[in-house]
Amino acid sequence: MSHKKMECSTVWWFLATVSLVANFTSPAYADSPSVPWPQTQSDIQADPHVRFGMLANGMRFAIMRNVTPPGQAAIRFRIGSGSLDENDNQQGLAHVLEHMAFKGSTHVAEGEMIRILQRKGLAFGPDTNAHTSYDETVYALDLPEVDADTVSTGLMLMRETASELTLDAGAFDRERGVILSEERLRDTPQYRAALEIMNSLLAGKRATMRAPIGKADIISNAPVALVRDYYRTNYRPDRATLMVVGDIDPAAMETEIRQRFGDWKGVDPAPTKPDLGTLVTKGESAELIVVPGGMTSVQVAWTRLYDAAPDTFAKRRAELIENLGLMVLNRRVSTIAGKADAPFISAGIGSQDLLDSAHVVLIAANSEPDKWQAALTAIDQEQRRIQEFGATQAEIDREILDYRSALQAAAAGSATRTTTDVASMLTSSVDDDQVFTSPSEDLSLFETMTNGVTAAEVNQALQRAFSGNGPQVVLQTAQSPEGGVDAVRQVYDASNAVAVSALSRAADVAWPYAHFGAPGAVVERRAVDDLGLTMVRFSNGVRLTVKPTKLRANEVLVREDIGGGRLDLPHDRSAPIWASPAVVLSGVKAMDYQDIQKALTANIVSIDFSVGDSSFRFDGRTRTVDLATQLQLMSAYTSDPAYRPEAFKRVQQAYLSGLDQYEATPGGIVSRDFPSLVHLGDPRWTFPDRAQLSAAHPEDFEALFRPMVSNGSIDITIVGDVTVDDAIRLTAETFGALPSRPETTSNDDRNDVRFPATNEKPVVEAHKGRADSAAAAVGVPIGDLLSDLPRSFTANLATQIFQNRLIDQFRIAEGASYVLEGDADLSSEVPGYGYAYFYVETDPAKVVRFYALVDDIAKDLRSHDVSPDELARAREPIIETLKHQQQGNEYWIEYLRGAQTDSRGLDRIRDNLSGYDRVAAADIRAFATTYFSPEKFWKFEVLPPAVR
Repeated sequence: MSHKKMECSTVWWFLATVSLVANFTSPAYADSPSVPWPQTQSDIQADPHVRFGMLANGMRFAIMRNVTPPGQAAIRFRIGSGSLDENDNQQGLAHVLEHMAFKGSTHVAEGEMIRILQRKGLAFGPDTNAHTSYDETVYALDLPEVDADTVSTGLMLMRETASELTLDAGAFDRERGVILSEERLRDTPQYRAALEIMNSLLAGKRATMRAPIGKADIISNAPVALVRDYYRTNYRPDRATLMVVGDIDPAAMETEIRQRFGDWKGVDPAPTKPDLGTLVTKGESAELIVVPGGMTSVQVAWTRLYDAAPDTFAKRRAELIENLGLMVLNRRVSTIAGKADAPFISAGIGSQDLLDSAHVVLIAANSEPDKWQAALTAIDQEQRRIQEFGATQAEIDREILDYRSALQAAAAGSATRTTTDVASMLTSSVDDDQVFTSPSEDLSLFETMTNGVTAAEVNQALQRAFSGNGPQVVLQTAQSPEGGVDAVRQVYDASNAVAVSALSRAADVAWPYAHFGAPGAVVERRAVDDLGLTMVRFSNGVRLTVKPTKLRANEVLVREDIGGGRLDLPHDRSAPIWASPAVVLSGVKAMDYQDIQKALTANIVSIDFSVGDSSFRFDGRTRTVDLATQLQLMSAYTSDPAYRPEAFKRVQQAYLSGLDQYEATPGGIVSRDFPSLVHLGDPRWTFPDRAQLSAAHPEDFEALFRPMVSNGSIDITIVGDVTVDDAIRLTAETFGALPSRPETTSNDDRNDVRFPATNEKPVVEAHKGRADSAAAAVGVPIGDLLSDLPRSFTANLATQIFQNRLIDQFRIAEGASYVLEGDADLSSEVPGYGYAYFYVETDPAKVVRFYALVDDIAKDLRSHDVSPDELARAREPIIETLKHQQQGNEYWIEYLRGAQTDSRGLDRIRDNLSGYDRVAAADIRAFATTYFSPEKFWKFEVLPPAVR
């Protein structure tokens, strides 16, 4: 079971360490020959819509018909083997084998697999992907069509992967560089810190010696024979599970699976799973992890033996009861983080099973570098407070209500879950060795499990949670404190000596923003029948665009665009745009953010705030029954905002704490500086430096956002499972009832935005990371999106063809890079502004080769027409991706922005598919002649200091 409630969707908000550790986890490691489906050993009912089965050779399969979106399917092929199964001299080769699955097989020549899929409309990366973890390797295909040929092609490629990979020595040699490039990419400060933390928690277990990325020297030098040995030993039908979800006939699919995979046999006898080791017994301990460039955080953890018992009602209930107590503690520390002078920036509590190796309960907090002592003291005392005095029944009931509302929403929307989401959840259940249950069954189980739950039972579970090995205290920091690990122990011991008292009972709060005055009058209403839209203008100037859909049952998206965004800000000085997350975290005048969450516990609502080029933007996602509350929430933030200093300071400290991470990798430098560089250093797109961050004050934050939010024009877009009349009525009662707002206006500064001029010598910056890592980018101005729609379609296709050639040559043929991207970023908001770019992360010595290859491809595109096949391989994935996106509410909420004031956006929607069909090879060549020439290219690179 999982749930998602009202949240502030800002990246920094989530505890970085917990998230990174979670990326390593794969709880199930129970694969052994012919493991039956978990429901055969459980009293929990599996989703009846899934057809589960097993072939005579031991391969399991699961098939589910799902028609959202129609005409599409997802295939997931899981091998229950990963880095834990490697021998000492194979470390990293499970991941290498995943890469080699795309490099040729008995019936598919090297280099052809990607081309075959592109012709079927699959994009490399989004639709064709794979991952390797400690205990699994999963291959994923998202099929844009379910015609017999496309589905059969997908199954054929999975069957080739199962036992027919060529594993050519030359192909392996070419791929080594790609994998080493990926290793460099992942080697960030937070990755290194998270890995050290996990290895500390799992001391004594095999997982600490088997990170999936492996060892660089083995990847560089291992003979291909070792990859073949791993393949032959571990890719076996009794370790495989094939899952197919989509608009298919399950019976016919089962027949084809049996025909294709029934003859697969393991070459050697089934291997014995390796010994996972013995968890080191620890009492109270302290540890220091120093990672230059990393953030500062403190963690206190408890570990106990992993429970390998089957997935049953009793086991799930025990986990739920423990989690309810931890959720109470999580809410308590989150409340502390939102207060003035909080001892930490953010904090979180979590528990999970790590790699069949241990059950871990972890409380962690991110802090300013010089305030880790206060952070450690605070989380220690809050943990001891709940351990000594327990959670109250009112707190537990709130978490139950919160959880129940999310499960109710999931059950109500279950009929329109997307195929890819279902496939991912099904794959995850296999990895977790859990029964795959339906949303309605999840809700039913939850109601039964929580019926009559008492505080005494939850608090007893908390006592067990904080038992076993621990407390294990870890300080993660960029620089060792004076006294080293002894200082950590002394701070913890001093905190432990302080007695704690019971938490004071918090007062109940009620939502006060249910009425905004007399509902607004509709002064204009018109329909756009061909797109299913209704456009409304209220007497106060607020505009509303409504598109009812049945794409997702019980889902409604709401977007509010206010004013003119970045383009309305001064372009000659910086402004604290970066502080935008503090708008939501500030709450509203009548209640702070924590009280808003408390008051709206029973509702499924969300709110996020961001600054776009042409508007300040609130976004919300809700269910149909809660749309009124969602609109009230957004109206309250618009009409009665509070710009609390403590929220600003929290965001400010989060940025300051994470600033060094940007310089630790070339990709970090690019993500920080690229927007500014491609806008000629315009401060509206420039990331603040440490001095600017430190000098900013709460009053600057309020002075920036209050006039914009309180006085700007308002455009509301509502998309989803709602009627037009209900959307109009509910908007009239909220936004329509607000004081008058001005009409949307255009700022003359929109014409001042420029792409940088061509440069013979690249703009060069330096990172502080590894000496074997660099990044380079080439860009060229093109123009905006809406003024010339045919050009935009050609630009996207030409850029995709260019990227495909770069991948073919620089990544596949030369093995020079793992990250290689290309895109046409054409503005729909800034007249005349837009560009295409190509970006690579590679070895510093290969940057010059990247530039030369860009020039060579550009020259060839100017000189020759692309072939029909190459054009099709670029076009089909773009078209199929758009078709898929159009089946989601997110597409419409994005594309309808500004629809009432600029009808060209509607023309874009109408022409989105046919526009690509009209692009011919001659158009690509003409476009390349106009834009893709060296004298127009702008270059940027990030090098290690020694190279620079």
